[in-house]
Amino acid sequence: MAVSYKRLFHRLIDIDMSNAQLARKAEISLNIMTRLKRNEYISMESIEKICVVLDCGVDEVLEFIPDNIEQEAGK
Repeated sequence: MAVSYKRLFHRLIDIDMSNAQLARKAEISLNIMTRLKRNEYISMESIEKICVVLDCGVDEVLEFIPDNIEQEAGK
């Protein structure tokens, strides 16, 4: 199962917040921002910090993509 952070980036656009602003306010590294852009796993601690800054739940910043959907997209 893969993870997607598209919801996070859509939310940032909606509230007019840059990636750098989020990193600074959530006190996460730019390396974590890079991992988010690549849809790579990050720690729950980092996800929690992001959710606190954005005043939202986890389901508003990420979603899990079943492997069979990911494989079909690659065809």
